[in-house]
Amino acid sequence: MNRIAVLIPCYNESRTIGKVVRDYKEALPEASVYVYDNNSTDGSAELAREAGAIVRHEYKQGKGNVMRRMFMEIDADCYLMVDGDDTYPAESARQMIDAVLTRKADMVIGDRLSSTYYDENKRLFHNFGNTIVKKSINILFHSDITDIMTGYRAFSYRFVKTFPVLSEGFEIETEMTIHAIDKNMEIDNVIVQYRDRPEGSESKLDTVGDGIKVLMTIINFYRIYRPLQFFSGLSLVMIIIAFAFFIPVFASFIATHTVTKIPTLVVCGFVALASIQSFFSGMILNSLKQKERQDFEIKLHQVSRPSRED
Repeated sequence: MNRIAVLIPCYNESRTIGKVVRDYKEALPEASVYVYDNNSTDGSAELAREAGAIVRHEYKQGKGNVMRRMFMEIDADCYLMVDGDDTYPAESARQMIDAVLTRKADMVIGDRLSSTYYDENKRLFHNFGNTIVKKSINILFHSDITDIMTGYRAFSYRFVKTFPVLSEGFEIETEMTIHAIDKNMEIDNVIVQYRDRPEGSESKLDTVGDGIKVLMTIINFYRIYRPLQFFSGLSLVMIIIAFAFFIPVFASFIATHTVTKIPTLVVCGFVALASIQSFFSGMILNSLKQKERQDFEIKLHQVSRPSRED
């Protein structure tokens, strides 16, 4: 079992992957550096191997699929996840790892947004998207996370081995963050100096497409992790709509003693019933969620680190 494992998901990063591997081997000489190649066609895997990394492959496309494979196959006291695009400084790695090994953090966020990200990153919509995602999660989940989409994180053994990876692509960072918040994991923050990709290195993130997936992931996990709030909100919207259409019908009935818009009245009745059903669905699902939280806490106590061979 590794003491420290550096995890680098990689897809066509031939311009930077060799440097990234060398930087982290120098910063963390005791660590094992793993590069999981995700169907690269530019020789990234060979360059990583030449730089001294342990190279493995994940053939299902998508960063989430790569992280699932990494978390299943590798055992370590501390995991450091970093992208292979040379945008995150290896100088911050030791501080992030110490937060896990010494301060017992479960997830440490390499916070770009509090330092140089907005100056270095020249992609306007990426900046806007990061802000929207951060504010959405912090409002919906009552948290204060400074950087949701960062690809620079450190994890404890118990986080990795109790985290069910469901996302297939770039939504994985959002999923990790929401999981840590919901399960009351210990989250720490380390401000890192972000630098933009070097010339000739292109981002694999589709600003619009992946941005929509991330927002849909937030809504979906809000429904799963906060069912009472989600379905109560939906119930409130429906009951407001029902009353808004019912009031004119009722006013007409008071004035004429005749219901002139029977179809509208019927629809209002069904919408009101749907509102009631939504509210009680939220209550039932919230009870199931509480039971799931209890089961997770028991599982968390059962996860013990295997003894490490010296």
